[in-house]
Amino acid sequence: MSAQAALQRLSQLAVAVGIGGSFLSASLYTVDGGEQAVIFDRFRGVLDKTVGEGTHILIPWLQRPIIFDIRTHAHTVSSVTGTKDLQMVNLGLRVLYRPDTNRLPEIYKRLGVEYNEKVLPSIGNEVLKAVVAQFDADQLLTERPYVSSLVRESLLRRAKEFDILLDDVAITHLSYGAEFSRAVEQKQVAQQEAERSKFIVAKAEQEKRAAVIRAEGESEAAKLISDATAQCGPALIELRRIEASREIAGTLSKTPNVMYVPEGNNMLFAMNSLLK
Repeated sequence: MSAQAALQRLSQLAVAVGIGGSFLSASLYTVDGGEQAVIFDRFRGVLDKTVGEGTHILIPWLQRPIIFDIRTHAHTVSSVTGTKDLQMVNLGLRVLYRPDTNRLPEIYKRLGVEYNEKVLPSIGNEVLKAVVAQFDADQLLTERPYVSSLVRESLLRRAKEFDILLDDVAITHLSYGAEFSRAVEQKQVAQQEAERSKFIVAKAEQEKRAAVIRAEGESEAAKLISDATAQCGPALIELRRIEASREIAGTLSKTPNVMYVPEGNNMLFAMNSLLK
């Protein structure tokens, strides 16, 4: 065999190996951990079975793998909705979701790979508006666990209609509009004023009772004095006068600027006699 023929044979072999390698590469695909694949066949459409993790073989050009991430992901839904008493509420909802792996072919046929963006925002807003409309604004705070359970149950039911499984549903944010905030503030001020009025009324009632008790005591004291006077005559009055005089004299005796003058003109007579 000549060198030229050997070279030509070698080039043909290289071409065959290259074509075979390309064909083999196109025939293999890999499904990573946390993923599953759906096979699209040009003649039969989306195949009913799913393919798990690992490296698999398909028919090049005729078949194509569609990779789904089947791990749990978080999605946040925000909604502004009205309550039963016509107050506007801002709500934030966090949803942990994943696709139903047994229904991946149906999910791809109906929604495609971006199924979450097409379904979760719409059903999240729908459920939030339906549940919140059943409660007054203040009940959303006092009955928040019950409201969350209703949202969870309704959202689980709606998501299952689209072959989406929810691992957790939680209300992460709840705030009211400016009008409701002002109404709450005014209500608190009114309650404080009512409590203050109650205190003033209670204080006046206590003062009234004290005045009645004081008046009753004074009346009883006057009655006792009247009875004592009737029994003892003017002697009791004289005794009270002596006691009052004694108390006054004791007070004056402690004052250094007070001079005692004898009763009548005796002192003046004594001074006149000394001058003579």
